[in-house]
Amino acid sequence: MNEVLEVIEQRISLRAYSDIPISSEEEEAILHAAMRAPTAGNQMLYSMIIIRDQERKQLLSELCDHQPFIAKAPLMIIFAADHHKWFRYYQKNNVKQFCEGKAFQFEAPQESDLLLAIQDTMIAAQNSVIAAESMNIGSCYIGDIMENGEKIKELLNLPQYTMPIGMVVYGHYPQGFPKLPKRRFDKQFVVFEDEYQQLSDEQIDEMFREEDAHYDPNNPHQAENYAQQFYARKTGASFSKEMARSARFWLKQWDGRLL
Repeated sequence: MNEVLEVIEQRISLRAYSDIPISSEEEEAILHAAMRAPTAGNQMLYSMIIIRDQERKQLLSELCDHQPFIAKAPLMIIFAADHHKWFRYYQKNNVKQFCEGKAFQFEAPQESDLLLAIQDTMIAAQNSVIAAESMNIGSCYIGDIMENGEKIKELLNLPQYTMPIGMVVYGHYPQGFPKLPKRRFDKQFVVFEDEYQQLSDEQIDEMFREEDAHYDPNNPHQAENYAQQFYARKTGASFSKEMARSARFWLKQWDGRLL
């Protein structure tokens, strides 16, 4: 196994950090790695917002489902899908006038543009995470940045045709911190050839066998199995409902209207 594969194998989500600050050189390496990520048409349809102000960090930790460790991270970067800059470029260079009388229609960014921007954004984020890990800087993805859309939009001064897709917090591993990578599903349940393969009931049972072992009969939701327990704790929880509501808020502007 080479060094890159070893870094990928050993990475975990880190939620406690040493007192060692992230140096300017380390931060620059993380940002540079993100910007070297693959990108559709070399458009780089994302922006990275570094949060340095401690009051903003604290507020974000509350808005992102009340997770105090977020505010303690030495480095916080919000990765936002961003079609705003390209749209301004089109406007500045009279693309609308160019389209008139031709086979083109000048349209606002639409769902497909957002999906493409999301791909760019998360590839960049993952590049940054692996680069950080290679320097013994741990990280944790915060998907809750999609919640509380109106407040996040105002706090970050996000313009039209942008959307926060993920937030990553980074920090050095505490000395002697045990890296215990979590189990992943077995390859047979995830990797298919040529076409999607529906799993049988028996295969579903086998896939989730270790999850089922974590069922707590004394769970507060009166769930009768782990699937019910997990749904109550995660998928059906209030924070997930807020994330869904905010996602609809963010999606409204990506409608491809004629301009």
